[in-house]
Amino acid sequence: MQVFNGADELKAAANTKVGAGEWITVEQSQIDLFADATDDHQWIHVDKEKAAAGPFGTTIAHGFLTLSLLPSLIKQVYRVEGVKMGINYGLNKVRFTSPVPVGSKIRAVVEFGDITEAGGGLQIVNKVTVELEGSERPALVAEWLTRQYF
Repeated sequence: MQVFNGADELKAAANTKVGAGEWITVEQSQIDLFADATDDHQWIHVDKEKAAAGPFGTTIAHGFLTLSLLPSLIKQVYRVEGVKMGINYGLNKVRFTSPVPVGSKIRAVVEFGDITEAGGGLQIVNKVTVELEGSERPALVAEWLTRQYF
């Protein structure tokens, strides 16, 4: 866990590798709840029997579920002290590079890109790779923009 004490320390960390978080297990209950929340009940996500005979041999997490876990995954990697508010600003790029089978373990590896003044705060380009334990290919790569206000 990296801790940045204020805006100056954060700015000094631009274009550096921040670190990796802890492994978390993706459970079927998460997949089912995400399917309910998004009304995406495709069989590869929720039908265990059909998925067992499918191309992945089991159910897999939605790509957007993996993406939605970024805030939780990244809070294990770093935090910034003295922030009054942080917001999601958007994504420059997202690729779902490998399926996440139920029961898999994933974690985030974070690098900072540019950190610039924007909108009265600092905009951080988070280059995030969601690793899949035991796989050479990551589950997801994304360039995620956040803003921190001090």
